[in-house]
Amino acid sequence: MSWLTDVDEDDEYDEYDESAVKVRPNPKGNKPRTKTRPDHSDAVSGRVSSVDRGRYGVWIAENTAEERQIIATKARELKRNSVVTGDWVDIVGDTSGDEGSLSRIVRVQDRSTLLRRSADDTDAVERVIVANADQMLIVVAAANPEPRPRLVDRYLVAAFDAGITPLLVITKTDLEDPAPFLANFAGLELRVFRSRSDDFPLDELRAALQGHTTVFVGHSGVGKSTLVNALLPDAGRAIGRVNDVTGRGRHTSSSTVSLRIGTGWIVDTPGVRSFGLGHVNPDNILKSFGELALIAENCPRGCTHLPIEDECALVLAAQSGELGEIGRQRLDSLQRLLATLA
Repeated sequence: MSWLTDVDEDDEYDEYDESAVKVRPNPKGNKPRTKTRPDHSDAVSGRVSSVDRGRYGVWIAENTAEERQIIATKARELKRNSVVTGDWVDIVGDTSGDEGSLSRIVRVQDRSTLLRRSADDTDAVERVIVANADQMLIVVAAANPEPRPRLVDRYLVAAFDAGITPLLVITKTDLEDPAPFLANFAGLELRVFRSRSDDFPLDELRAALQGHTTVFVGHSGVGKSTLVNALLPDAGRAIGRVNDVTGRGRHTSSSTVSLRIGTGWIVDTPGVRSFGLGHVNPDNILKSFGELALIAENCPRGCTHLPIEDECALVLAAQSGELGEIGRQRLDSLQRLLATLA
């Protein structure tokens, strides 16, 4: 008999049987990839108070006996999503706050407001300054350096565009009468605090800051850091001086930081000499010029409110003398901003 008769007919197909295939072991022990992401149901909520080179200072358990500040990094799943001062975030990992501990930010909660600026008016790329602020305190000096009403107009536009209530502090009133400068804003419902070089209305300001998150903005050298240190003696914000030749202030605050003041928060920002509005929709600019916005309701559709508009209600009101001197100044400021953004 041939040796072939001793072989089972199915044996010649055994080498193709899936059950006979050996699975190579995974030497690294890696788990198979999955698109399922953890829901982080155990995450705790906190407020971002500072940002420094990929490290975020976060306050958790605010206003409780367990209140503490922790240090966190941004989790990989956030990818390119930004985390800024003022953000409410969800955190996992080591939230003890012990020295050397590090946790992870896994979610950024919905923002109620977002204050932004661009490098200049032609740059549509926005730079986020702070999230969830509800007040903006604009600090201006009556002299040394000379006040800049156009810069204040830009702060106001950014504030109204973000849905933030603006306040104004004018410092160094012992050096110059602030009345001519303040006349530029006579038509706005803008609360104004006045102070001398060495005498701030601290009680009045502290009362206005309670229960709010207030972002401080101002030109370099106007006394913004001095005001923060007066309100919070332990803040230790660096103070600069104004150059006697150029009349310009020197940048002293290099980062945005949140500071607790009673039941409120101060968000101190670096001083700036320009405030670009390239990200702002021109239709929102009228929000910071309340007295003109009412008149503009009579403008034809698509009106740019610029001097070339023959049927613009604002232009006609200025020509008839209805606006008065201050109104004409405000209209000029509005038209300058609109022309720049156009």
